[in-house]
Amino acid sequence: MHFAPDTEEALAFTVALVNTVAGASRSGEDELPDPASLTALLDRYGSTGRFDRDDAELEAVRATRTLFRSIFTMSRDDAVVAVNGMLHDARALPQLVRHDGYDWHLHATEPDAPLDERMRVEAALALVDVLRSDEQGRLRACGAPDCEGVLVDLSRNGSKRFCSVRCGNRMNMVAFRERAAESQTSARE
Repeated sequence: MHFAPDTEEALAFTVALVNTVAGASRSGEDELPDPASLTALLDRYGSTGRFDRDDAELEAVRATRTLFRSIFTMSRDDAVVAVNGMLHDARALPQLVRHDGYDWHLHATEPDAPLDERMRVEAALALVDVLRSDEQGRLRACGAPDCEGVLVDLSRNGSKRFCSVRCGNRMNMVAFRERAAESQTSARE
């Protein structure tokens, strides 16, 4: 599945943000413990616009992270309500812009809007493409029962099940051990 480059970038950032929560992160800990960690995440994704780099902004982003995760598990109609709400709350006015070496792409807030608002609107614009293409099924929770991560499946056949190679390898090892145990049990009988 291919979306516009800015849609794919916004979806990738949304997944990265959601997967910083304890239970989904690589470390198993909340990977947004302070404003510096948020700044590092934003730098990794080339985010632009206003950054306050304070605890209030961090708490607002954490709330946004929770909202984003819930959208990955909603029905299509419920996701539409959530996306429309994010756009409405920000009084979003989509416009094509070009800046910082990026070609034309959509922005719907001012660069000096609060960070959490810009995040919600950018994700909402990306989700608009997903929802109107009826590709909601490509947004999903990780298939590992002990992981709280999410993923966007952009593969051709839509078969991606895990948020990371780490989860996929772990679940493959669990399945391998279960098959080996069953073989030993069958051999004894």
